Amino acid sequence: MFPSISIVTAVRNSATTLKECLISIQSQTYPIEHIIIDGASNDNTHNIINCYRAGISKIVSEPDQGIYDAMNKGIALATGDIVGILNADDYYINEHVIAKIAEMFDVLSIDALFADLVFVRPGNLDKLVRYYSGANFTLSKLAFGWMPPHPTFFVKRECYEKYGLFKTDYRIAADFELLARFLFKHRILYHYLPEVIIKMRTGGTSTKSLRSNVILNREILRACAENNIKTNIFKIYSKYFTKCIQLVSRPS
Repeated sequence: MFPSISIVTAVRNSATTLKECLISIQSQTYPIEHIIIDGASNDNTHNIINCYRAGISKIVSEPDQGIYDAMNKGIALATGDIVGILNADDYYINEHVIAKIAEMFDVLSIDALFADLVFVRPGNLDKLVRYYSGANFTLSKLAFGWMPPHPTFFVKRECYEKYGLFKTDYRIAADFELLARFLFKHRILYHYLPEVIIKMRTGGTSTKSLRSNVILNREILRACAENNIKTNIFKIYSKYFTKCIQLVSRPS
């Protein structure tokens, strides 16, 4: 029996990007419980949400403590067997993505799945900037600050119930910490799907400035310590060599 799937979208003042996200979800061939958590937007976000209201299962609009708090609210409301997160700057590459995810969970004995994504220019969604593949991920890569592409991460809801949600005292790297906790500390069973499933606009918080990168890497070091991953700051900074490779590599 194919699993039910919930998708959580955290949004705040994302009127310029939200439409593509909503269209990509509502065009999927597989049924989805779509949950939107809006951090009390004061731009045109509400009007865009209302335009697509028929395909949205649950909407919460209220102040929050940041994106990880918003994600946690959405996960808490989710009723699907599997939970994925697609935020307002991202969208699925075609209408068959969720059907493929459901098929993988149906035929494989896994707790989680991740795939590949591409970064595109905000002003030109056909311009590929960086190819982020999960193909070579191993648990040992976490010690180098390397994780699978989190936007492509789908996981059984029961894993959140057993092992916890995002830690909201992290400013940038709560997604890394959660993956380290689930994959390394608790050794949930995962599978890599060798396909690009998401387009993601460049310009995220973790790459916004040198200061953001410093905060990110300090939090990755903390996350490794909290989840019994032996590492050091030199290992963590070495991941930027791989990121340079991503700028020139392309999906086959």
